[in-house]
This record gives sequence, structure tokens and C-alpha cells, in this order.
Amino acid sequence: MIGERTALINQARAVLLERGIVVPQGKRRLAEYLNTLMGDPEAGGLSSRMRVLIADIQLQWQELDRRIEIFDAEFMAFTKENDDARRLVTIPGVGVTIASALIAAVGKAETFDHGRDLAAWLGLVPRQSTTGGKPTLLGISKRGNKYIRRLLIHGARSILRFIAERDTALGLWVKELLLRVHHNVAVVALANKLARIAWAVLRRGDRYTARGTPVSA
Repeated sequence: MIGERTALINQARAVLLERGIVVPQGKRRLAEYLNTLMGDPEAGGLSSRMRVLIADIQLQWQELDRRIEIFDAEFMAFTKENDDARRLVTIPGVGVTIASALIAAVGKAETFDHGRDLAAWLGLVPRQSTTGGKPTLLGISKRGNKYIRRLLIHGARSILRFIAERDTALGLWVKELLLRVHHNVAVVALANKLARIAWAVLRRGDRYTARGTPVSA
């Protein structure tokens, strides 16, 4: 549904752009502009037919917002009621969506003997190519659950700079990583680390603490 909403927003922007109307980036700004546009019959110089089309896009957008909010509330309620989910959301970058998705997919992660096994299952480990006995690291394998992998990468990207500013074991690790590799590589590496931390939290039944959880599990 979020994908449908994004496509609908892009469609609205495209319709306006074809008529010379450029709206600043951001979902909220577009929603505000459409409300203003539809409230003034003279605004934008649009034909009545185009106004009907935009009004239909608005209705579909509002309906998707309503349905998404229902699911968000359901995920939030689940996270509050489930002990494992409550522990998972103590991990930086892990919110109710990632927590509920992980639990739905792996339960208590008992299938995986080590944190790196969960990271590998999610496709967050680098592929290797060996030539003449010398291994070369390639991009991540992208195997396994691509939905959770994408969520973890988004979560890692959102907190990367924040974590690097913290004087914690994880913060120092990220800070050093950023000095050595490209930003996007650091994001994926942090997503890998978050997956390993999630494994430790699920298997050991402990909450994440900035210094207490082994980040190299």
C-alpha cells in the first residue's frame, strides 16, 4: 500500500509538471498544494477535467493513508504486547515495522546459530570471488528476505550519522568505518550489524544497551 501511495504521489506530480506546475519535494507539501489548488477554481489554470482527475487522485491517496494508518496501529499494538518486539525496538534504527517483520519471519531466530547466519540469510553479507587464491569482496549477495533487508538498510541509513556521533562501541565502530569506506557501503555494513544485534536480542532475551550488547555477535 505504501508503494501504491508513492506511485499515486508520483502520478500527481507528473500531471502537474506536464502543465508547468512544479511542487516542492515532500509528501506534505504536495498534499498542502493540492488542497489549495482544489479550493480555488482559478488556481493553476487547470481545466475542469483535470480537476476531476486530481480530485480522484486525492481520494485514492486519502483512502491509502487511512488503510496504512490502520496497519501501523496494528503493528504498534503488537509491538507493545510482544516481549521480543519490545526488546527489538530498543535497537537503534529498528522500529515497529522492522521488529514485527523480523518476528514474523524468524521468530526467536533459533534457526540461526550465529548473528552472521541471520545476516547472510537476509543477503547482507558480501559475495566473494577468488582468483589465484586471492579472495575479492563484491557487493552483497541480496539473497533471502529482500523486504527485511530493505527495511534494515533504510533504518541503518536513517541513523548512520547519529550513531557516528555517539561515544559508544557501535558509534566508534561506525565512525572508523566512515573513514575507510564509501557512505553507501557503511550503510549496508551497519544494516548487517543491526541484523546481528537483532539476532543476539532475540536469542538471549535481553534488551539492547549501547555498551552491553556485543556488536560483533
